Amino acid sequence: MTAHVRLPRTLPVDDTAHRAFLADVVAGLSADPKTIPPKYFYDERGSQLFEAITRTPEYYPTRTETSILTARAAEIAAFIPQDAVLVEFGAGALTKVRILLDAAPVRAFVPVDISEAFLRGQAARLSREMPGLQVLPVVADFTASFPLPAEVATAPKVGFFPGSTIGNFEPHEATAFLRHAGALLGPGARLILGVDLVKDSDVLVAAYNDAAGVTAEFNLNLLRRINRELGANFDLSAFWHRAVYNREQHRIEMHLASKARQRVRVDGRCFDFRRGETIHTENSYKYTPDLFRTLASGAGWRVATTWTDPQKWFAVHALVRD
Repeated sequence: MTAHVRLPRTLPVDDTAHRAFLADVVAGLSADPKTIPPKYFYDERGSQLFEAITRTPEYYPTRTETSILTARAAEIAAFIPQDAVLVEFGAGALTKVRILLDAAPVRAFVPVDISEAFLRGQAARLSREMPGLQVLPVVADFTASFPLPAEVATAPKVGFFPGSTIGNFEPHEATAFLRHAGALLGPGARLILGVDLVKDSDVLVAAYNDAAGVTAEFNLNLLRRINRELGANFDLSAFWHRAVYNREQHRIEMHLASKARQRVRVDGRCFDFRRGETIHTENSYKYTPDLFRTLASGAGWRVATTWTDPQKWFAVHALVRD
């Protein structure tokens, strides 16, 4: 059978996304404290490095969530309506979604990701593995408005948002995303979402400071991307990866810390760094089940079911739109 896959067009280098990247980097480096949105981690190399992070022994979220999805596959499949379309936000390597696609016959699968080259390859691979499945990849920033393919306009839709990516948003941003997802998926929408839970800080810090240095390379790759795409001159050896747990905010914070006083140019603009000054690159919020239910409720969703692992390190929530 011929694989059903529609690949996204190739965007020009000077497109809107490029200009937005430059604007966000300039604004972030001009701020105090300096910051860059974590969505820019995910060029092709960044996406590959993140998949490598998920295989490190310290990084428990991926294997824990995968174990929940595998153990509860039949229950999760029962939550997905007949003939539904599955839409994955921030699709990545499409590893976890295969568990759902094997368990629940769906009409079509729409992976959404900002990294075009990576998405193109993963969508083509999935189509070869599941030739009967219609795969309709969409290159987009899933935090912003984008259209779903016309082929799925009238079908019931279920969102899939694994990996506790919701934790990378500030709480008000998480609420905005959940509202946006509800509007995109439409009436009767459902959403399967992974959330990392509050736990011992030693476990959390180790997960973002793996001994092999993969997370450090992932963090530093952001500077490499800025150099390549925005004409910057960051010296990667002059920065180091730093991840700490902010107990009051219930979040891991990732930073790139300057090893010395230095000046960096980006697109002709100069930015000064003090020794020890950081670029705040990511937060990863951890939730209790009650905190997440409150967040979801404020965005128009109701938690219908929650599945966790025996240690209660991670939760998979099944949400229905109120």
